[in-house]
Amino acid sequence: MNPAEQIPAPSRPEHLSRRVEEASLNAWPAMQQLLLDGWLLRFAQGFTKRANSVVPLYPGEQPMPDKVRFCENLYARERLKTIFRLTSIDEAHVGLDGFLAGRGYRRRDETEVLTRPLDDLPPADDGLCLLPIERWLTVYSELSGMPDTARALHGAILRGIPLPCAYGVVGPPDRPMACGLAVLQQDMVGLFDVVTRPDARRAGHGNALVRSLLGWAAGQGAGRAYLQMVADNQPARGLYHQLGFETLYQYWYRISS
Repeated sequence: MNPAEQIPAPSRPEHLSRRVEEASLNAWPAMQQLLLDGWLLRFAQGFTKRANSVVPLYPGEQPMPDKVRFCENLYARERLKTIFRLTSIDEAHVGLDGFLAGRGYRRRDETEVLTRPLDDLPPADDGLCLLPIERWLTVYSELSGMPDTARALHGAILRGIPLPCAYGVVGPPDRPMACGLAVLQQDMVGLFDVVTRPDARRAGHGNALVRSLLGWAAGQGAGRAYLQMVADNQPARGLYHQLGFETLYQYWYRISS
């Protein structure tokens, strides 16, 4: 069976936003997680805020202050700051955002979630090379400058993804110019860890990589792509808007002091 089973297109933007939000959580799994009255608490030994934060999923019944204190105690036991990941999808997050601000939580990393349909893809280069995960991790570490101490945790998260993945690079085999990860869930694909070699930026390698990964996903039956971009990353904004991505919703973090 084709892994990208066709799903009816969402009829309203908020429905698409919720599908993308669910897919992005599945595509970047935590090592441990638990549910608390509508909140998802994720833990990954501190590697990335995405995998070590509280994600409100649906309205609960317990008092907000009690739930926040429970989260703070649990993350403190893991020697982690308490981090909440809030989105513009749900108006209920406005109240939680204000409560956390009053409690001294700092607002950080404003992020845009971009999306585009794949029915009008620009032509893809044929230079995409798919690597085994360990080889790809070596390339990513080199291009991103990720320290060796973080590589094991990064690899643990990637190996925990329960979905079809493409670990792609473009450029000469002995000196890749860009790398990225595509994660497929039904008819939707997410792009993650897209990075270009620092001394080879603005030469079209990132563009070629993204087009090739989207081409791979379309070949697997995907009909829509999404990605997450830090809001003040102007080079990334130019690249993704050039490739037809548009903002769907935003998210940000509230981090304990």
